[in-house]
Amino acid sequence: MNFEISKYFPGVRPNVPMPSHELLVLLKEEGMRKLVSDHYDLLVQSPIKHLFPKNPIALEKAKEHAADFFIQICGGPDYFNQNRGLPQMNRRHRPFQITAEARIEWLNCYREVLKKLDLPENVVLSFWNYLDVFSKWMVNS
Repeated sequence: MNFEISKYFPGVRPNVPMPSHELLVLLKEEGMRKLVSDHYDLLVQSPIKHLFPKNPIALEKAKEHAADFFIQICGGPDYFNQNRGLPQMNRRHRPFQITAEARIEWLNCYREVLKKLDLPENVVLSFWNYLDVFSKWMVNS
């Protein structure tokens, strides 16, 4: 499977392709939460660990929020909106200095988690393509 990371161009806000809802259908909520948790477990060991909570309780809450967001994006219940309001992810990430290099590291951690999934390639790549473009919106430094 080819998990290509597209080039980031400062100031460019590309249209974000929504991922296939099939990912949530196949993984179910529990699997989506595990996917996000596994991703965060890699992030807190990565060169960008400074962007994530050091406190275990805060880290679990961050995992929950992220999982709620991705479950919603993949066609599940709107947990994120119910608990946190409209996503506005660009605004929520402004307090953190997210560089183009941090984006690549974040995606590399997702690549590792996604490679372990035993799902149809088109479903996984749909989610990957979403992450690749979505992540460009988070770069702010």
